[in-house]
Amino acid sequence: MSADPHAMGDHPSHGTRRSYLTGFALSVVLTAIPFWLVMAGTLHDPQTTALVIMGFAFVQVVVHMIYFLHMNSRSEGGWTMMALIFTLILVAIGLIGSLWVMYHMNVNMMPGMMPGGQPGDMSGM
Repeated sequence: MSADPHAMGDHPSHGTRRSYLTGFALSVVLTAIPFWLVMAGTLHDPQTTALVIMGFAFVQVVVHMIYFLHMNSRSEGGWTMMALIFTLILVAIGLIGSLWVMYHMNVNMMPGMMPGGQPGDMSGM
C-alpha cells in the first residue's frame, strides 16, 4: 500500500488555482457583458436582447460545469456526464410536453372556435 492518498485512481479530479481563476474570470465577463447590454440599451429590440442574454447564460452554465463542477467525460468513469445527459433529456421532454399541451389547450378552448358560433354566442352549444 502506498502512503499517498491520491495514489488510487478513484479520487475526484480537483481543479488547480489557475483553472478556478480562469473560471471566475469567465463568469465575471459572462455576467458583465449582458448587464452592460441591458443597462446601456445597446440592443433596441427586446427579443434580440433576451436571446443574447440567454445565449450568454447558456455559455456561463457550461463554464460553471467545466471549471467548478469538473464535469467531463473522464470524471467518475463518465457517469456524471451520463447523468447530465439523462437530466437534460428529461427536462426537454417535460418542457416540450408542457408547451405542446398548453398550445393545444389554447387552440381548442378559444371562444371563437366553437362550432357555428361567434365569441359570446351560446347558440352553437
